[in-house]
Amino acid sequence: MRHLGILALAAFILLPLVQAILLSFTATLPTDQVAEGTVGLMNYRNVLAAPELRAAMLNSLIYVVLNVGLCITIGLPAAYALARYRFTGDRHFLLMILVFRVTPPVVLSLPIFILFSHFNLVNSPVGIALVHCLFNLPVAIWILESFIRAVPRAFDETAFLDGHTGASFFFRHLIPQIAPGIGVAAFFCFIFSWVEVVFARILTVTGGKPITMAIQAMFSFQTDIGMVMAMTCLSLVPGVAMIWFVRNHLARGFTLRA
Repeated sequence: MRHLGILALAAFILLPLVQAILLSFTATLPTDQVAEGTVGLMNYRNVLAAPELRAAMLNSLIYVVLNVGLCITIGLPAAYALARYRFTGDRHFLLMILVFRVTPPVVLSLPIFILFSHFNLVNSPVGIALVHCLFNLPVAIWILESFIRAVPRAFDETAFLDGHTGASFFFRHLIPQIAPGIGVAAFFCFIFSWVEVVFARILTVTGGKPITMAIQAMFSFQTDIGMVMAMTCLSLVPGVAMIWFVRNHLARGFTLRA
């Protein structure tokens, strides 16, 4: 009975994905060259042949890589300071940044748009990366702080007694020690940034549109569903690749925190 329940749950979750994959290989809008219902790679060829769709995929990759890089680079020193040093309001500070993370993005959309327009960051993947970093950084700090706190202080003291400088200690000792935590933080930052639509819609008025906005723009009076599903399946590839590369760190990270 337990196995049947797991299979039923898996089928419920995977059925929409399977249908999307099947439709991505099916011609749903007939043309002079392809009849409706034809099975093949024509939808993927059409997606890759469209300059605006290729640009959307590149924009998404740019701002996601920037977002994850910024969150990890800034989050590591901040998390180390919160985990190793005591100062007035340290716990309250950590709680405050987490509360900021749960603020609805739409509340800050207008101030952020006005601010970014002054710095010419609208219609740019860099602008989206920065605003995503604003919301992802609290999560990265919270995750990394918990992993650093799990490392004994004697680990730091031993490294410094051996003559390591701060940079040497970070790159040669601390980062390998908390690699699962970095994998977990990078995973959550990537997922939020890749699927976010509120700021992507507001900050990309005429250019720099990411995959989420490109897919939305494909819906019209006569939508080519097969092409939409092909674009959707292509948008899943970076996420699957991300999970594949950090799978060992994710498994260890969730196990350690459990």
